[in-house]
Amino acid sequence: MGVMKRLFSGKQMSEAFICSAFLALSGGFQDAYTYNTRNEVFSNAQTGNVVLMSQNFMTGKWEAGLKYLFPLFAFALGVLIAEQIQNKYKYARRLHWRQGILGAEILILFIVGFIPQRGNMIATVLVSFACAMQVQSFRKVNGFSYASTMCIGNLRSGTAALSFYLREKKPEQLRQAMYYFGIIVLFAVGAGIGGNLSANYGIHMIWVSCGLLIVSFLLMFLDIESRRNER
Repeated sequence: MGVMKRLFSGKQMSEAFICSAFLALSGGFQDAYTYNTRNEVFSNAQTGNVVLMSQNFMTGKWEAGLKYLFPLFAFALGVLIAEQIQNKYKYARRLHWRQGILGAEILILFIVGFIPQRGNMIATVLVSFACAMQVQSFRKVNGFSYASTMCIGNLRSGTAALSFYLREKKPEQLRQAMYYFGIIVLFAVGAGIGGNLSANYGIHMIWVSCGLLIVSFLLMFLDIESRRNER
């Protein structure tokens, strides 16, 4: 613990790369999990859900379209709830408000692991809700805006930072690009692991995602201890 404190001294742990790494692994895992075990619906990639929803609605497949619509609503609700929690508890000292979000997400995903296949709609809605709370609450890695549960924004930002570096040769720009590309790689690794485990071992594999989130949850206690030592 002492080594960790010295390593991340002066940094907010919720924005440290090591914390973001486990969030990205979990984010990729969750998307692959719902796609492979919950009737091919995405929990994070809401753009994909919009495309598939619209396609089904326009061909008269209303029931098929609804399985993509409900996760969209759940995602929006998750963002709303997370923002309300931040506003109400952002000055809490005993437990960081982001830890509260992670705790809720871990509990939700743990419950999802018990929901049988006939409840796929409910399971996907819950995972989408949990993912939205995560992406709303954890929006920076070492000071740079990012998303832990999707790739498109990170790919754009990372490529732009790389372009700036090639033109201006500032080390900070290259470091920024590496953060973004690192998060993308970790998301992909999480998705690959999640896809294979889910396809082979079924619905309980979401508990692996819980384990990844628990690591980030525990890492954030370093912030709390640091604040106590400053008093």
